Order: sequence, then C-alpha cells, then structure tokens
Amino acid sequence: MWTDYLAFYETSVPDAVYDATFERLIGDDPQDFSCLVAEQDGALVGLTHFLFHRHAWKIENTCYLQDLYARPETRGTGVGRALIQAVYDTADKKECPSVYWLTQDFNETARKLYDRIGKQTPFIRYQRP
Repeated sequence: MWTDYLAFYETSVPDAVYDATFERLIGDDPQDFSCLVAEQDGALVGLTHFLFHRHAWKIENTCYLQDLYARPETRGTGVGRALIQAVYDTADKKECPSVYWLTQDFNETARKLYDRIGKQTPFIRYQRP
C-alpha cells in the first residue's frame, strides 16, 4: 500500500529505504515514527505514518502526519477521516495538541477533506535542492 502511495505522488524509493522504514516502524526509538492502518472487511484499505518531535515555539511536542493513503476504491468513505482522527486521538493521549501535515496542490480529493477537518496555514514549504 505504501508503494501505491508513493506512486500517487509520482515517486519511488530504493529498497534500502523500504527496509529502513520497516525497521523504524517496529523500533522503539522515540524519534521513530508510528503507523496506523484502516481495515474494512478484513482488507487493509488505508495507512498513515506519523511522528512526534520537539518544536522551538512550544513546550510540548508536535505531531507530523507524514503519510496518509486510502485505496482509491475507498476514497470518500471515511477512511482518510478515520485515520486522521486516530492520529489526533494518539496525539491527545500524548498531550500533544498540535498535528500538522502537507499535501501537494494537485491532491484535490484529499484537500476537500483537509479543508473540513484542518486549517490551511500560510506557510510555503522550501527544501534544499
């Protein structure tokens, strides 16, 4: 399912990254990220990766929802909303009120959901070339 997610964003990663990602998912380092999955009728239909990190403007940690994916045939059925809510719930249990995520501007279907359950910020992302 993660491969499908990466393909949606027109990218791929080397096998070593898949291996490292899996090791981090099952690791116990507090800097590692976590994964939640959505299931319908015994089939995996969605996933999310998220992590907690410190923030210079806050005392408590913040939560970065790094990946969110719902299989195309389940979009619009509440899978994405349920996964985001599960991340919100996890953050609340860790007394972490801030959850944020990024998406690409062409991801119109997801942005309709995000506009309902989140608040778009004025920040523009830059990265090292």
